[in-house]
Amino acid sequence: MNWYCKTFNDLSLNTLYDLLKLRCDVFVVEQDCPYPELDELDRLPETRHLYAIADGRMAAYARILPIQASYPLYSSIGRVVVAPQNRKDKLGHALVQKSVTQAMALWPEIAIKIGAQSHLEAFYQSHGFATVSQPYLEDGIEHISMLHQALKQDKC
Repeated sequence: MNWYCKTFNDLSLNTLYDLLKLRCDVFVVEQDCPYPELDELDRLPETRHLYAIADGRMAAYARILPIQASYPLYSSIGRVVVAPQNRKDKLGHALVQKSVTQAMALWPEIAIKIGAQSHLEAFYQSHGFATVSQPYLEDGIEHISMLHQALKQDKC
C-alpha cells in the first residue's frame, strides 16, 4: 500500500477520477445521501488530498482543509472514506492518524475541527478528538462537531 498527499493541481486526472468515484460511491450511493459532493473546496491551493493506493485501486481518502475553508478558526479533515473492500484492514485508523499528522504539520498552531457522523464518535475520540457539540442533522445524517487540539508551542 502506498500513501500520497497532494494538492489538487498535483493530482493526475485518473487519480482525481478515482477519488471522486470513491467518495460518490460511498457517500452518495452506499449511504443514500444525495448532497453537493463537488463544493469547490477540493481546488483551494492549501487543500491536501491524502489517499492510499492498494492493488492499483483507491483504498482510502481524506481531504485536509485549511483554516477558514470550513470553519473560521480551524483547519478541518473531511470526506474520510475507506473503500468497502479495504474496511476489514482497519485502514480508517491509519487514514485518520495520517490526516491529523498532515494537518498538524501544515498548521501546527491551528486546532482541527470535524463534522463526524455520530456513530463514529468513539472512533474519532480514539484519535484525540473531543466532542464539542450536540448531535445535529447534516444531509439527513446525524453528526457531531469534534475538535483536535493544536500542538502547543512554547513561547519565550
